Amino acid sequence: MAYWVKDATGMMVLDRSLELPLHQQGDYLTPNDRFFVCNSGSTPRIDAQRYVLRIIGDGVSNDLRLNYNDLAAMPHRTVPAVLECAGNHRSLFLDVTGEQLNNPTDIPDVMWTLGGVGMAEWRGVCLRHVLDRAGIKDTAYHVCPKGSETDAHEGEIKIPIPVNKAMDEDTILALEMNGEPLPPDHGFPVRVIVPGWIGAYSVKWVREIEVSATPMQVTRNTDFYVLKGDNWPEEGIPITEQNLKSSLALPWPARLTAGDHTIHGFARSPRSPINEVCWSDDQGKTWRSAQLTGPIEKYGWVRFHFSWRATPGRHVLMTRATNRAGRTQPETVPFNAGGYLFNAVHPHPVFVD
Repeated sequence: MAYWVKDATGMMVLDRSLELPLHQQGDYLTPNDRFFVCNSGSTPRIDAQRYVLRIIGDGVSNDLRLNYNDLAAMPHRTVPAVLECAGNHRSLFLDVTGEQLNNPTDIPDVMWTLGGVGMAEWRGVCLRHVLDRAGIKDTAYHVCPKGSETDAHEGEIKIPIPVNKAMDEDTILALEMNGEPLPPDHGFPVRVIVPGWIGAYSVKWVREIEVSATPMQVTRNTDFYVLKGDNWPEEGIPITEQNLKSSLALPWPARLTAGDHTIHGFARSPRSPINEVCWSDDQGKTWRSAQLTGPIEKYGWVRFHFSWRATPGRHVLMTRATNRAGRTQPETVPFNAGGYLFNAVHPHPVFVD
């Protein structure tokens, strides 16, 4: 059974999800048909003409119902943003640090390598405009979108967003992706986009949004998408924001011929734009600056490249990103049982014939 609609040729099948190997990502924007898919269930097929979004809860003054045409008629905003699964780079915990995942849930881990990430221009309605129509109250605490999947591993897909992030002008209900209506696998007809945060908050096929005056605890902020393990408090720490990282657009491991090569990669940072990417081919003893290629946008990734003369044998290449706030990728990261948010400077294996 296929859990997606798109042609998956050339993509890696990971349980119910699809990964585009990062070395196949060339341009700034990821084409819609090549964008990674992170599904807990199967992609639902929804008729836009029968679609209705409900806004409910004790955090709003009025229950509100909007159909697709209502949303299409509202003012729209375009937000270029990376979308990345919290588990992207998950397999590096084992491959790089040798640490074995200990998933506390019954749901299988999606063993992303480097490609659980993509970049798109999302266009839609500011979520705050919809919440204002429903009369959001000063007492509102959480805004919880709910998806339309009927066969998801975890049951109903929902995750509460703090009200200040939900009311941010860049948090939108997207109707378009890269200038086209959302494809089925990416949330048609309407999805939430929460830029800078892990992909779990950008709920697809959103059918209802509950606004609560009290904190909401659901599976996704108590059991899933929570940092747990020996390095963390017993109850765990819910994950919200993405982190600073860089990745080489090479197969893992890579095989190259001897000679001169231009090596490409992608760096991203959720709060502050990327300022510099350095690279090393001697286990981090020396570092050299890579060339950054624009654009550099608030929530976008930055492409970088450098020239490398490959000699026969086994090598490792390393990259290290720094943002304008002065934060740099860490040398190590504390292990967590779910394998989330791996962003350590890591050796990328390269074999040269």
